[in-house]
Amino acid sequence: MKQHASLLGVEFDAVTLDQAAQRCVDICLRSNNSHVVMTINASHLCMIRRDVALAHACSAADMTVADGMPVVWAIRASGQRMPERVAGIDLMEGLLRGAASNGLCVYFLGAHQQVVEKLVRVCEARFPQLKIAGFRNGYFGPDEHEIIVDEIRASGAHILFIGLPSPFKEVWSERYRDRLQVPVILGVGGSFDVLAGFIRRAPRLFQSLGLEWFWRLMMEPRKLWRRYLSTNSEFIWLALREVVARRAYAARPEEAIAGSASVVRRDDRKVGTERRVADRRILVRRRSSVRDSQLPIPDRRRGIERRISERRARSANALKGIEVSA
Repeated sequence: MKQHASLLGVEFDAVTLDQAAQRCVDICLRSNNSHVVMTINASHLCMIRRDVALAHACSAADMTVADGMPVVWAIRASGQRMPERVAGIDLMEGLLRGAASNGLCVYFLGAHQQVVEKLVRVCEARFPQLKIAGFRNGYFGPDEHEIIVDEIRASGAHILFIGLPSPFKEVWSERYRDRLQVPVILGVGGSFDVLAGFIRRAPRLFQSLGLEWFWRLMMEPRKLWRRYLSTNSEFIWLALREVVARRAYAARPEEAIAGSASVVRRDDRKVGTERRVADRRILVRRRSSVRDSQLPIPDRRRGIERRISERRARSANALKGIEVSA
């Protein structure tokens, strides 16, 4: 039985790394439709509050995992279950291993040309049975999008790894998912550079303590210090506020306000239904603060709710018969 958790208007799949990788492999083996898998960290949760297109993309994703210990800690602190962090680079390695074992083809899109070429050589050495359908660097303009989509679809890839920055990779994946016809589409950000050996990943101690961001800051201080200062501060404030609200209403369920994301009841069915409805309402209210939006507020509400309905319908059809242990 699937389990979910929500934080700051985003619904997460409460799965382990192995479960997430196995679910993706099962999709590749049993479905030809495109499924988008998103790894959401604290930075994404902050960007979603101001970016309507990113919010739509996250709502329509078929699987969303918590990439970052701060996100995992915040979900657990709010009284919800989250077994572990599922980092994009770890999920990518798991899928490469699974693809090699099951005869699946992969495609790499993103990073500099020398990086993606080195990545291909590294993957061929580490996974001799891996089938690489193709690769392309991440430097292209809007006029090339259609051509790239056609190339990826023609390659016959089962898994598409997108090594591009956020929110571009999330919005691009959602925009072209139906035309790509790739069973699993996974955005992995800067993982190409790490796996290719151009950037050193944080030691496991930093990862376990939730300080991988600090390691990256030390590696690229001029590039990241301003972003991390603002993003981390914003996330701490928003997450703390939601954790306190959820725990307060969990302690007084009889006083819960209808429509609040903090509603917690002991009836499992009522918990899931009310939480999802509440989170959609909160997400819509947050979208109303976006400046210079081209869509009126009612249209944004309908768009978000439609994306959520489509996501559930696609997941139900594609994963019918697939049982994943919690």
